[in-house]
Amino acid sequence: MILADENIDAHIIDYLRSKGKEVYSVRENHPGIADEQVIALSKDPPRIILTEDKDFGEWVYAHNEKHISVILLRYQYQDRSLILNHLLMLMESRNEDLYSKFTTITAKKIRIRSLK
Repeated sequence: MILADENIDAHIIDYLRSKGKEVYSVRENHPGIADEQVIALSKDPPRIILTEDKDFGEWVYAHNEKHISVILLRYQYQDRSLILNHLLMLMESRNEDLYSKFTTITAKKIRIRSLK
């Protein structure tokens, strides 16, 4: 399941839901919560945090937060369709493999790093 951070555009959430993906939206359910609370929400039940916020990289690498899963989207607005295609393809082909990983998706590449 995906936990869409507050900065994820509603269009992306709607797109994923239209493709049958389960998405829990911070904006819809807990607007204004801190990153620590988003991390807590991602743990029970286990969810992959979908975000555009680079601060989650800091939580993982500087604060040594290992028990989370993150997909960081990095794109220009004009690349949004391409990013959505990359995201959907990744979720359909490797969804279970994305847990305990820090994944970065750009228009040009997908990078997956293990957090174990």
